[in-house]
Amino acid sequence: MTARILVVDDVPANVKLLEARLLAEYFDVLTAENGHSALAICETTPVDLVLLDIMMPGMDGFEVCERLKANSRTAHIPVVMVTALDQPSDRVRGLKAGADDFLTKPVNDLQLMSRVKSLVRLKNVSDELRLRAQTTHTIGLQELLRQDRPDEPGSVLLVDGRASSQERLLRALKPIAAVSVMAEPQAALFEAAESDFDLVIVNANFDDYDPLRLCSQLRSLERTRFIPILLVADQANDELIVRALELGVTDYIMRPVDPNELLARCLTQIRRKQCNDRLRASVQQTIELAITDDLTGLHNRRYLDGHLKLLVDRAMARGRPLSICITDIDRFKQVNDTYGHDSGDEVLREFASRVRATVRGADLACRFGGEEFVIVMPDTTAEMAAVVAERLRLMVASRGFEIARADTVLSVTASLGLASLRPEGDTPEALLKRADVALYDAKNNGRNRVVAAAA
Repeated sequence: MTARILVVDDVPANVKLLEARLLAEYFDVLTAENGHSALAICETTPVDLVLLDIMMPGMDGFEVCERLKANSRTAHIPVVMVTALDQPSDRVRGLKAGADDFLTKPVNDLQLMSRVKSLVRLKNVSDELRLRAQTTHTIGLQELLRQDRPDEPGSVLLVDGRASSQERLLRALKPIAAVSVMAEPQAALFEAAESDFDLVIVNANFDDYDPLRLCSQLRSLERTRFIPILLVADQANDELIVRALELGVTDYIMRPVDPNELLARCLTQIRRKQCNDRLRASVQQTIELAITDDLTGLHNRRYLDGHLKLLVDRAMARGRPLSICITDIDRFKQVNDTYGHDSGDEVLREFASRVRATVRGADLACRFGGEEFVIVMPDTTAEMAAVVAERLRLMVASRGFEIARADTVLSVTASLGLASLRPEGDTPEALLKRADVALYDAKNNGRNRVVAAAA
């Protein structure tokens, strides 16, 4: 996992210590010595997470966090406050300011790395949703990312093996959410999958059951994969917390539980869940209505034109590879001329189905027009892209296309052209042009082949 981390502290020794730990894990590290510098960096540079000291002269960490969260351009950046303060009131104040978590000095290495990796994973999911929302130009992100209480009451599932703690937590949560309480973990798993919860709280107080098993199962099911999980754990159980964060648990709180901190953490998770749900629903609707090719079900040219630029800009800003493949069905005009356009449409639908079966989850597959298709492959080198393209070529050529209208099976092949992003001065238009030239070379050199453009 790679990410850009901003470390903000007015004490150079503290900055050097955190920087060394993060660099050892291959993170890209930026530093700032005060709040004004931190805000300026976040405005102009893509940042994946901020490690923010509270006690700084001039502008303290609370104010920096509030300003970051009030700005729609930076509100999505996770903030972890690193501080010597360890009072519940300070934590509550920080959470109300928008902080995603706290680390207490001296910083525990295991908790630091687990928390950083966990929050970076969450941000990657949120970034993808925001990126797709930006492409459709239909969602007001300022409204969706607002920092006040959610419009709708939260729905919380509390999984707790002891009646006494159930009662205490239920009483604390009553002002902000409708709470369902269950003592049996497996029954709770089924309940989470069947209902719509904004948050699952797992209290690690079971005598004969590993609470991380439930957390793992919640993350593995499609229906519960995006539900935030808050773990309640003992103060001294660092190993449990680290393992939980690695499994995808969203947040944790230590016993004895401070009711104000519990409310603040739960509100943060409920707000994030409801925001992401609105993003997903809006994106899905607009994609289906406006940017999907009716015949094949793939994204259309309109979506590619907008989204490719965003993907290229993001890859350039982060110094990450990106490759593109243009593929064209060989001699497709003969299919239309011989069997009719209805049969040609059958071939296009089956070809699109094989494209979907070949590309990976992070790839973007589009119908470019006619019998041409484009596959955009983020974080993919030229060598990796060639493997994907060859796999698609074989999938097309190795099995005939059944044409029901003509009661026949056609032998179909495809030619494919590849191009990869150049580190300096590249554009989406130039990238597409190089891939198109490579496709032309594949056609001229006998078809049914993959040709890569010169680097």
